[in-house]
Amino acid sequence: MRPHSLDEVIGQEKLVGEHGFLRRAILEDRIPSLILWGPPGSGKTTLAAVMARQTSSRFVPFSAVTSGIKEVKSVMADAERLRRAQNQRTLLFIDEIHRFNRAQQDAFLPYVERGDIILVGATTENPSFELNGALLSRCRVVVLEPLTIEALVTILERALGDGELGLAQHGIALEREALEMIAQLASGDARKALNLLELVVEDAAPGSDPRLLPAVTADTVRDIAQKKILLYDKSGEEHFNLISALHKSLRESDPDAALYWLARMLASGEDPLFLARRMVRFASEDVGLADPQALPQTLAAWDAYHRLGSPEGELALAQAAIYLALAPKSNALYEGYSKARRTIQERPADPVPMSIRNAPTRLMKETGYGKGHVYAHATEEGMGGMDCLPESLAGSRFYQPRSSGFEIELGARLERFRELRARLQTKR
Repeated sequence: MRPHSLDEVIGQEKLVGEHGFLRRAILEDRIPSLILWGPPGSGKTTLAAVMARQTSSRFVPFSAVTSGIKEVKSVMADAERLRRAQNQRTLLFIDEIHRFNRAQQDAFLPYVERGDIILVGATTENPSFELNGALLSRCRVVVLEPLTIEALVTILERALGDGELGLAQHGIALEREALEMIAQLASGDARKALNLLELVVEDAAPGSDPRLLPAVTADTVRDIAQKKILLYDKSGEEHFNLISALHKSLRESDPDAALYWLARMLASGEDPLFLARRMVRFASEDVGLADPQALPQTLAAWDAYHRLGSPEGELALAQAAIYLALAPKSNALYEGYSKARRTIQERPADPVPMSIRNAPTRLMKETGYGKGHVYAHATEEGMGGMDCLPESLAGSRFYQPRSSGFEIELGARLERFRELRARLQTKR
């Protein structure tokens, strides 16, 4: 069912629609080197195949998963000879180009610069992180969006009505709601939508006369999908998009969104203990001491899931998510620790003040260890008034409580302690 021409391509209107950049480039046979970046099933390989059919370039497809750089270099050498002999360029399509490491990617550069090849790379990963800057600067990055529900339904209808390449020979009908359910479950992925359609058709009562069968319903599609597909790739970009959505929903104090993203990831097969770990991290990074109970709550949820497993333990994760969403927020703990680490990187070896050094031997006492030390519990104020930071950092402030939750009280305590320390130091 893969399209063979631009007019058969469904979706990606911004690129291949009437005024799309890629349509003009293909029709005018002036395709530049491209990186096609988009989620699975959005049309990257399809567009490369259309480029091959509708331009004068020699088309050579490769997969970075199954091909080595040695094979690619051989093709590029042939491309150089072809251009010199016949002035014909080679369109080299590299699927999953991010699988080549940065040194291997450098091998493309001279051939792209000379115009021996038109490099078209396809990737589901962010090119900013996976491709080296030199290669990116010589290619135009084209972003493909997940296909819309409407586009996927059109693709499914085309497959159901095609007797030669599609599924029309089975005579199975699907209600409109069933097609929309498949499109929803496919999450913008045409390949996943067609695969699920095929499963549904095969499952629709094999051996029976299709003319006597009722149309397949959305409930039937949902039942098949729950048994046979996952909603996203746990190792791909969508994994990071969804955990980002959960994290930001918690930070925005939106318990409804937090529950939605948590439930969606769990339904997709995400490791529940990964979600538990992320919420424990959130409890310290984004709630911190504004609510000191956030950390024990998330640790308890982690422990509860570890003891109960699914599905019972998932409720404990949901409880932790709601608690975090509704907790007062503060990143003061995170900022304070980060500032301390930066200071250590800049000044890694400032000496410990003598007054707070331990002095277990006579020699150490004689050389000044512990000099000026005041035992805090032996004072009326409960504080000795000593400077505990290195002398070069005296007066530095790392932890600055926010005016949120319990940190309001902590901020007031901190001010009292600082004022008391200053008075004691003045007396000394």
